[in-house]
Amino acid sequence: MAGSSTARFYFDLASPQAYLAAERVNHVLGEVPEWVPVRFDLSFRCAEEIESYREDVERAARAQELQPIVWPDPFPADSEFAMLAATYMKQIGRAVAFSLAAFRQAFAAGRDLSQRDNVLIAAAACETHPLALIKGAELRGTRARLDAATAEARAAGVRDVPAVVTAAGEVIEVPR
Repeated sequence: MAGSSTARFYFDLASPQAYLAAERVNHVLGEVPEWVPVRFDLSFRCAEEIESYREDVERAARAQELQPIVWPDPFPADSEFAMLAATYMKQIGRAVAFSLAAFRQAFAAGRDLSQRDNVLIAAAACETHPLALIKGAELRGTRARLDAATAEARAAGVRDVPAVVTAAGEVIEVPR
């Protein structure tokens, strides 16, 4: 991030908190930050912790006046292919549109992003051919970019997603 004149929004498509932040980050910042897909584990100790987390997310969605959260099954889901797809879409200049479409597939429609077809629906919303997305997501270079972005976020001080790193290097995380 050194030398960047733009804020960066770090997100993982498996995170409903990142979905909530994604719906407002451009407006809150007054600019479109660079959207950077990264891999951060969303893990819970027990079923009660998951239920409490869901209630918090649902309450936050209501406060933002978003439609009710529809939880994908399973939750949390494996977002590996979706994150590779988001990384590829970032490379071709469609990170924001694709990521919002994918987040909405997951948390507004309750679709499991570990299922390729659900990721391809998000790509179609951005006028990206399914075969192009699959090929782009499967490139070694795409995986390397996702790994590098995750390492860069950690090096910048990001410990969880969603997070914004300002142009000045300040890390702003949404508490869980």
